[in-house]
Amino acid sequence: MAGYTKVYSSEQIQVIGHTEWNYLDSLGPEGRTKVFENLSAFKAPMWVVTHEQMPHAELRDMCAKLHIPLFSTTLHTYEFNKLIQHILEEFFAPHAIIHGSLVDVYGIGMLFVGDSNVGKSECVLDLVESGHRMVADDVVHISHVGNSIIGRPDPLIRHHMEIRGVGILDVRSMFGIHAIRKVKKIEVIVELQPWSQNNSYERTGLNELEEEVMGVNIPKIVIPVAPGKNLTVISEVIAMNTLMKLNGQNIAKDFNENLMQKIKAKAKGEFTDELLDIDIQHWSPYE
Repeated sequence: MAGYTKVYSSEQIQVIGHTEWNYLDSLGPEGRTKVFENLSAFKAPMWVVTHEQMPHAELRDMCAKLHIPLFSTTLHTYEFNKLIQHILEEFFAPHAIIHGSLVDVYGIGMLFVGDSNVGKSECVLDLVESGHRMVADDVVHISHVGNSIIGRPDPLIRHHMEIRGVGILDVRSMFGIHAIRKVKKIEVIVELQPWSQNNSYERTGLNELEEEVMGVNIPKIVIPVAPGKNLTVISEVIAMNTLMKLNGQNIAKDFNENLMQKIKAKAKGEFTDELLDIDIQHWSPYE
């Protein structure tokens, strides 16, 4: 507005806040005409005047001439910038559609993936019946927003799910509004695989797997599925273990470090048995 346009982000939304509006108001009609004649060489996608201020006539004329949308908002400049940035990040975020089921377990977004008929929907249904919240079943829309992968249900399917042998279920109608979520960050991927004695599965949790999804590495856990296996309890344990990791506690690593210390102490001939590390006076062998 002062005339320096060599470094001017004209491809962005132009916001006139309280300071800019008062500057323009101080210039008078002739000064404002000169300002917007210079700026008319740059066609911005949109102009917004905040603080419920009326756009000056010179700004309205330029926008009308160049067919540029012009808006006025009651929001303050900071509030508007924060809101529009969030909207634009969501709108222009890279997007993909994947086959899987997304559920919120103890606040952890768990994406269940695997071959058809492996039991993803049945696992999610059991989790919902246990009080957890379903986001999407079968079709999950994901987007890369910031440093996170966000999952949403398909607009057509929404909170419905298919259970083979039963048919289509409406989770919201059957379990209530508290049983669904519209959006959730994906924090762990759970791959369900039919159990095979020829495959080796993680036993200690030290070899942590990750899967790259749209440039973001997400922790991944492979669970073998066998008849009689309680996937609901296992899923809840995975969620709680993930919560502990997010809070800085890694059970597998802590156990391994403690075990290595015991092995080293025993190799040096030090007494490491803690079975008798008790208060004898307040202990009964029958307890």
